[in-house]
Amino acid sequence: MTLDKLADLTGSSKSYIWELENKNPPRPSAEKLAKIAEQLETTIEFLLDEGDELSQEDAADARFYRQYRKMDSATKAKVRQIIKLWDEDT
Repeated sequence: MTLDKLADLTGSSKSYIWELENKNPPRPSAEKLAKIAEQLETTIEFLLDEGDELSQEDAADARFYRQYRKMDSATKAKVRQIIKLWDEDT
């Protein structure tokens, strides 16, 4: 994702996003961090690189869950059925 696109999606300026990426230490608001994390499909913890390092697998799980939450009920039911079938095979 480009700086321009992320800035647009989060209601920020391109220079602000650049500063967050390059300034040490960045000082974004919690609200801005949440918007950026959502658009990048990751967690705030991953962006801040705090505590235990978030694995790529954990970040992928977080992205999947955010996508799942946005699904309609019928699609969620299909996903749950696929997971159930997968579990039966293992």
